Amino acid sequence: MTALDACDGCLRRTALIAALSGRLDVEWRRREATARVLALSDEALLAIAEAPARRGYEEFAPAAARAAAERAGVAVVCRCSPAYPDRLRALPDPPAVLHVLGQVGALADPDAVAIVGARHATSYGLDVSRALGRGLSAAGVPVVSGMALGVDAAAHQGALQAAAAPVAVLAAAAERPYPARNRRLHEAIAQRGCVVSELPPATSAYRWCFVARNRIVAALAAVTVIVEAAERSGSLTTADFAADIGRTVAAVPGRVTNRTAAGTNSLLQAGAALVRNGGDVLELLAEATGRPRPAPVPRDPPGLEPALRRLLDAVEDGRGTLGALAGTPEDAKTVLAGLAELEFRGLIRRTFGGRYEPAA
Repeated sequence: MTALDACDGCLRRTALIAALSGRLDVEWRRREATARVLALSDEALLAIAEAPARRGYEEFAPAAARAAAERAGVAVVCRCSPAYPDRLRALPDPPAVLHVLGQVGALADPDAVAIVGARHATSYGLDVSRALGRGLSAAGVPVVSGMALGVDAAAHQGALQAAAAPVAVLAAAAERPYPARNRRLHEAIAQRGCVVSELPPATSAYRWCFVARNRIVAALAAVTVIVEAAERSGSLTTADFAADIGRTVAAVPGRVTNRTAAGTNSLLQAGAALVRNGGDVLELLAEATGRPRPAPVPRDPPGLEPALRRLLDAVEDGRGTLGALAGTPEDAKTVLAGLAELEFRGLIRRTFGGRYEPAA
């Protein structure tokens, strides 16, 4: 077995879980803790399996599984491999096999940050997600998310505008864009980083797969940031999984009258770290890993619009007050919007008295 291969036993278990998908939808809801289902032994899973799944387990052909992965263009990395991400071993039920489309090495960075949130996000949530993804990626921090519509996709879009390799974790097979409308995003992530699934090629997503996917997102990251989430949002399960394995959970505050902010505001009330910009996340990452804060954003970050570039230059030159940056009330509106964007990108920070200065 090579580092980018998977052993027969792990491949067999993965095929069993895929064959049990319909049954797992029932078992997942029955148990007090979702993690207990995928932590069951093969024997316990076979006990709830119907005859076709048991027969498939007995007749499993590892060579056929490897050939299917090769046809799909995915690498298969199992728990027995040195290429398997150590962070996933903190889970009570780490995936037996990761099917990786793209660069397996993108999973090796221990300083990744997860950004997740509502599918039906507000424009505020989408803007914040893109800015956080862009700012973290510019600082060399990989962004992990689920490539779902809304916050997840926006975070990945932002990350692709800078240097770090993004990681998308799917609820369906890695080679299948899910949702289908994110096909171009799926392609771009696979080219720059990787797309990952615990399910074998050609497997469709069941309801249990989305919650299971969230545990992988949480475990791959040192810090999990929830941008927007309603009170019963599935994104909150990612925060739960992260907290259960001792990872840092953070949230972006939202308007108290906004339904999509109810979950994130509740997280903050319960003690989650508050995130205002990329700089806050980098500080949390340094605290979580015990390593120095990642390198600052480059002096000339890619994709910065000329107006924002001029505003950033002015702040870096010491003109960090609204009075110094705007000559008229109309100018002030534009400047404030630009300052907010630069702050969300982690390029500047607001200090006491409302003065702005470059992010450290």
